Amino acid sequence: MRTPLVIDCHGHYTTAPKALEDWRNAQVANLNTPALGPRASDLKISDDELRESIETNQLRLMRERGADLTIFSPRASFMAHHIGDFETSATWAAICNELCWRVSRLFPDSFIGAAMLPQSPGVDPKTCIPELERCIKEYGMVGINLNPDPSGGRWTAPPLSDRHWYPIYEKMVEYDIPAMIHVSTSCNPCFHTTGAHYLNADTTAFMQCLASDLFKDFPTLKFLIPHGGGAVPYHWGRFRGLAQEMKKPLLTEHLLNNIFFDTCVYHQPGIDLLTNVIPTKNVLFASEMIGAVRGIDPETGHYYDDTKRYIEAAALSDDERFQIFEGNARRVFPRLDAALKQKGR
Repeated sequence: MRTPLVIDCHGHYTTAPKALEDWRNAQVANLNTPALGPRASDLKISDDELRESIETNQLRLMRERGADLTIFSPRASFMAHHIGDFETSATWAAICNELCWRVSRLFPDSFIGAAMLPQSPGVDPKTCIPELERCIKEYGMVGINLNPDPSGGRWTAPPLSDRHWYPIYEKMVEYDIPAMIHVSTSCNPCFHTTGAHYLNADTTAFMQCLASDLFKDFPTLKFLIPHGGGAVPYHWGRFRGLAQEMKKPLLTEHLLNNIFFDTCVYHQPGIDLLTNVIPTKNVLFASEMIGAVRGIDPETGHYYDDTKRYIEAAALSDDERFQIFEGNARRVFPRLDAALKQKGR
């Protein structure tokens, strides 16, 4: 068996030049006086600035850790769909997506894009479709990030099984793209953004799907639940039992043709649990490096988010590692597979 490509399915542009944050701060400051700007054209970031932000950060770590390609999307905590209105989000999403596309053009062998959607609380998801289509058709992006809670921790949106979301799902099926189910900043003080809100949302999204028959309507729809699935693998027996009480099929039939989990779990026992409980075909390699947990683990001397080490140390066969590092990503992201084949990879 050949050495796998190591495909990181969960990367965010957390190291964008400061001009991006400054532009966003100005946009938020002038929400009530949009005539004061800023305009999208006011943001000036050169290719050299983009190169420096990537070469000294994500690309350096990818090379040090042995990753080959990252699926790259805008910074999750910066999506902040609860701020402003749809026009606010539409302008912000377009700017962030363009920057990720530019990174993928500058480093085509190392990065490929996934799109942020211009979601806004209470707004019909149909409004997101033009940006989704632009990112797929013009930017060659291979997936989207879908926020199940645009309200920022208030959970005012319907569950993912509701027909409210169907316009997005119809486009996902049409373009054969998966969605990573990823919330953004929590404005609810009860929920720390990365320590609680993210993991709560992962678990909540899974349970919403379990309690529904969504995948009967969309049998080819694919969701990637990040951060190892939140509490899902740890409480797999609970979810199997709940499905049984609800008279649902076995989870292998009910959900595991459509739901996948990544390896953004930052210690060996967590990865061991994930790979023991969840079938290999449903696990995709990811690190979300330079993300929520950036420090060095004093117990190992390695970065917490150096997740490749955990996969290499797990009790897996060579074929299972190949599927986690490469095979599953190519299957879940068909447009990624097509792009790699075009390059002879």
